[in-house]
Amino acid sequence: MTTVTSMKCACESCLCVVSIADAIEKNGHYYCCEDCANGHPEGKGCGHTGCGCG
Repeated sequence: MTTVTSMKCACESCLCVVSIADAIEKNGHYYCCEDCANGHPEGKGCGHTGCGCG
C-alpha cells in the first residue's frame, strides 16, 4: 500500500504541489495557501515562484 504524502493544490489553475501535512484542508480538498482555499476572493495568486494561478 502506498501512502500519499503530497498532492497538487486543489485550485484548478494552481501548479503547486503541497505536503498534505502542511496543506490547508477545506471541504476535503488540499490547498497550498489561504488564497487558493478561498477561491482567490481578491483576485491575487498564491505568490509561489513560477505559479500563475489566481
